[in-house]
Amino acid sequence: MPAKNAAAEPGLLLDEQLCFALYSASLAMTKAYQPLLAELGLTYPQYVVMIVLWERDGLTVSEIGKRLFLDSGTLTPLLKRLEGGGLIARLRDVQDERQVRIRLTASGRELRSRAATVRECVFKATRCTRSEVNALAQQLATLRMRLLS
Repeated sequence: MPAKNAAAEPGLLLDEQLCFALYSASLAMTKAYQPLLAELGLTYPQYVVMIVLWERDGLTVSEIGKRLFLDSGTLTPLLKRLEGGGLIARLRDVQDERQVRIRLTASGRELRSRAATVRECVFKATRCTRSEVNALAQQLATLRMRLLS
């Protein structure tokens, strides 16, 4: 009796996997960002940390981690590299020395203006309308929250 082709099984086709659609789209998105961020001297994970700090400087490591859905084991090496690059400073909180606050340096603040074009370049690369991008972002945020709850 010949072996059944696994691809013929319902639910086992690669193109039917939501996880693969998300994974491969994420890879493509990161690839679109890569040359733009290379000009800034940032990796994609470093870029999103910087975005969080440009939104609100002086956050604790745990606050940044919550915002980015990253644990401290992943976040700490990113922060050390950003500090080594002179973009941030890690400082003990004066009211609670167990907490480390992350502050932008002058170079980190200046990088914001250079990074301002990145989003628009990536938006153009998607060839989507603003409403399509906004709707997709909202759907993905809803999916993430459903998966995390």
